[in-house]
Amino acid sequence: MKNILLPTDFSENSYNAIAYALRHFENSKCNFYVLHVTTIDVLVGADTVYLTSQEEIENVYTKPAKQQLVALLKRISKSFKPNENHKFYTLTDYNFIIESIRKHVKEKKIDLIVMGTKGASGLKEFIIGSNSGDVITKVRCTSLIVPENATYKAIEEIAFPTDFSLSYDIQTLQPISDILKEKKAFLRILHITKKNAELNIEEQSNKDLLEDFFDGYKHSFHFLTHNKIESAIQSFVESRDIDIIVMVAKNLNYFQHLLFHTRVEKISYHTDIPFLVLHE
Repeated sequence: MKNILLPTDFSENSYNAIAYALRHFENSKCNFYVLHVTTIDVLVGADTVYLTSQEEIENVYTKPAKQQLVALLKRISKSFKPNENHKFYTLTDYNFIIESIRKHVKEKKIDLIVMGTKGASGLKEFIIGSNSGDVITKVRCTSLIVPENATYKAIEEIAFPTDFSLSYDIQTLQPISDILKEKKAFLRILHITKKNAELNIEEQSNKDLLEDFFDGYKHSFHFLTHNKIESAIQSFVESRDIDIIVMVAKNLNYFQHLLFHTRVEKISYHTDIPFLVLHE
């Protein structure tokens, strides 16, 4: 049984992420925890400075949020056929959003966080410093980030960009093998460098470890030379019709080029391809 956390602000963007998760895990037994957080910064805003008691907070924020969560579950039930594999639970909280998510990840033993993110004109406006950006870098839990334009389709092609500079343990990579096993997908392990150079001893060793781990699954290694990592990813995603991109948060320097680059207006995978971010 998978425990999946679905943070929501009741936007269409967050609903799209929930819909993606329900389709992705259609054949898996899951507990879905739908969480709405009224953040501390809202509670101490100018309009709410006088809300000092627990009762006032409950009346003004918590009760309306609970009502919206009920309405959200009704919308889900109308949009999706009943699935005996899925159970839903609603959660409300008032806290800093990262602290709230960390708390529920621990208490509910969450395996995966699924969140939506805006990508209309580039992640520089919506992810850097945003809730999604903070979650994938500050919460040690595997996260699936679903852009607003992403629509679920059967996962057949997975891109896994890596520079082979770090080794990954089996537990970190397990979510990839789970998808490969369940979806019968093909894993494309992608190495991009700015200059054509052979792997050093450590990099070759880390590549060999990946080769051993994914032995028995459909996979291949691809080597590209390009000055801009994000542009190379874009070309690869388009040429292979990639359905999901996997990154390991441990490799943050490499990871930032893909998710936190400051000029991404022409990088369409930011707006329509989900990212699966793995944590150790």
